[in-house]
Amino acid sequence: MYRRRPFPIAMSVAATLLLTGCPGPHGGGHPEVHGKPGAVGAGDPLFPKLGNGGYDVGHYGLTLDYDPATGRLVGTADIFATATQDLSAFNLDLHGLTVDSVTLESGRATVDRAGDEVTVHLDKAVAERGRMRATVRYSGTPRTLVDVDGAEEGWLRSADGALAVGEPAGSMAWFPGNHHPSDKATYDIKVTVPKGLQGISNGVLHDQYSTGDRTTFYWKSEHAMPSYVATVAIGHYDMTSSALPRTGQPVITAVDPAVAERTEDLLAQLPTMMNWSAKKFGRYPFGAFGVIVVPDGEVDYALETQTRPVFPVSEFNEETLVHEIAHQWYGNSVTPKTWKDMWLNEGFATYAQWLWDEDNNGVPARESFEEAFADDANWAFPAADPPSAADISEDPVYWRGAMVLHKVREAVGDPVFFRILPLWAQTRMYGNASTADFTSYVEKMSGKDLDAVWDTWLYGEEKPDAP
Repeated sequence: MYRRRPFPIAMSVAATLLLTGCPGPHGGGHPEVHGKPGAVGAGDPLFPKLGNGGYDVGHYGLTLDYDPATGRLVGTADIFATATQDLSAFNLDLHGLTVDSVTLESGRATVDRAGDEVTVHLDKAVAERGRMRATVRYSGTPRTLVDVDGAEEGWLRSADGALAVGEPAGSMAWFPGNHHPSDKATYDIKVTVPKGLQGISNGVLHDQYSTGDRTTFYWKSEHAMPSYVATVAIGHYDMTSSALPRTGQPVITAVDPAVAERTEDLLAQLPTMMNWSAKKFGRYPFGAFGVIVVPDGEVDYALETQTRPVFPVSEFNEETLVHEIAHQWYGNSVTPKTWKDMWLNEGFATYAQWLWDEDNNGVPARESFEEAFADDANWAFPAADPPSAADISEDPVYWRGAMVLHKVREAVGDPVFFRILPLWAQTRMYGNASTADFTSYVEKMSGKDLDAVWDTWLYGEEKPDAP
């Protein structure tokens, strides 16, 4: 879904560095650490250069100032991280925008760049488990990325603002970071826009204030988030605030006024849908919820951006809303370790649709399963083994993934299956999981050997003779 276009761009930037636990003359007299550079890329089997090695980000503090008239973004990213090795240099993913400076404290560094890779060379290495903070100031006109399947992501300009969507690699279009789902972090995002516009992001609206002709919206996400589900929506929106009736979490919705009338009925069902989801999947894992709904043409698909999924109005329907709500548990709270594990997102969210239809629309899940089984498009490749980056959003990941879950349900029985669904989400809450993690967990919880299910439905190359 993303093709990197490397081209050499060199620069040298003076920098200072804060390294907690940095040995040597500035670290309490301990022996000097001789580190090595972190890996360029996290080694993902489908996106090998996405993300980076050698460090783990704990928190991003993003300060964004956007001018819709010119399309110019001025940003600052405070990145708080821990070295996972003795580290002499580390990389950040950033697409298109110009790095104006990198400021670290207590030390020196130089910076160079090649395409989407920004490399920070440290004057003194950081010891493994040492903490570090980098402040990156950057600017420019954020770009829209086009996936190999033609879908657009990254920074999407609109008539009065912009919308940022990031799956799988688009978040590098608006802030520098370690953009692989295995490196989750908490976020503070401040969005400054012309007065009269809104700046919406993930999490809880912590503060809002105006200075002159500009307004700043300050959002906090206190639970770990993969960068691909971070979002920013800038423009004219009707914003409403309420609370979930049972748990009290704030619900903030943002709807473009041009499509507001088309969303009212479904928005009224949000509390019911959230209550149903919590009964199926366990307590809601985040501190806020809501939706962002935009006119068709601003984005061509719905996306499970954490706590506040994004919808073009034509996709804002019962089926898709159930799907994106389920992703808050499966995909956002429990995030895949690699992009090959994508069925753990999409198979679960698709099966949530089947369960909703079973409970609310009189359509047994078995009937949905049989319909999916009959569609040969769902058998193009195994759900757990998409052959390329272009395939992670194809039918087998969704519908065959859901079929896997239904076969698990049949194999272990409803009482066990409906314990596994919430307990899996609870056990892996705010973390990452692989397909092997899930299959092992199901067998442990059920006490059953499910090799026949995995071999046929999850990994099998051929369509079985009968469902």
